Amino acid sequence: MSDAVRRLVETWSGRVGASVDAGLGVAGEALGLAGDVLRAAATPGGVRGVAVEAAWLAARTVLYPWGVLEERAKPDGHYRTDRLSPRRRGLLVSAPEVAGTPIVLVHGIGDNRSAFAVLSGALRRRGFGAVHAVNYSVLTALTGDVRRSAAMLGEHVERICEETGSDRVHVVGHSLGGLIARYYVQRLGGDARVGTLVTLGTPHRGTLAAYLLPTALTRQLRPGSDLLSELAEPCPPCRTRFVVVWSEMDQVIVPQRNARLEHPALVVEEHRIRDSGHLSLSVDTRTLQLVVTALTHSYDSGVHPIVPARAGYS
Repeated sequence: MSDAVRRLVETWSGRVGASVDAGLGVAGEALGLAGDVLRAAATPGGVRGVAVEAAWLAARTVLYPWGVLEERAKPDGHYRTDRLSPRRRGLLVSAPEVAGTPIVLVHGIGDNRSAFAVLSGALRRRGFGAVHAVNYSVLTALTGDVRRSAAMLGEHVERICEETGSDRVHVVGHSLGGLIARYYVQRLGGDARVGTLVTLGTPHRGTLAAYLLPTALTRQLRPGSDLLSELAEPCPPCRTRFVVVWSEMDQVIVPQRNARLEHPALVVEEHRIRDSGHLSLSVDTRTLQLVVTALTHSYDSGVHPIVPARAGYS
């Protein structure tokens, strides 16, 4: 064998070996993190979380066809308060601007607005008059990209503001929906429209689960992707307040800590839940309380540091 051929074989052998080692490293990390999830699921709270996740998955299967239908945003038209429940009346009377600010709900990959059947009802019962869940197509979710979806979200927000007469909205994004909303706010000037953005189980730093599907979109969700690197770049101070909710038992965001968000230009309030599955984050009673609290409390628009996770929250 000539020296040139030998060097070529050695070079390719080294590359293959490095790829195999890298793959084994990722697989080992994923298995270790899966063990962490299983240990969390073995606790009393985890057992309850697994049961809720399974029940919500079954309910979602039934609700999914209903969620395909588009929802039109419109003001609730509260002119009298005597017919409202005490809770709705209280928010409308004490904070009419809060009650009238539209809330936009953005679902995750391969999903639709049925993901927010529980959350949207809870927000309406609390007194919010305009709650609108946005659908983006399954085709876009599987073959599109986050940037294009973020631009579409911006068009939806402008349409909602026009239909409701509001200058600003709040956004709640689950999983991929939170990343789409973040790109809109952080890179497309959406912070001029979005007062508060709540993300639930969003892969802010990517997820190893994205390696399971070789699509253009899932490649953007892998740790270190061009999209995530772009979002990590320095940017002007963002006017939107971020509220990040993540779970230690999330089986889709791997590792689970990648659902955390840290960026010097972003104001972030973080909440950690120990024992909720990925799908059921949007129906977890603790999440509902956090979302309602985040959207009802007024917020000083000055510069604030990142608020650390509430380690004991459960």
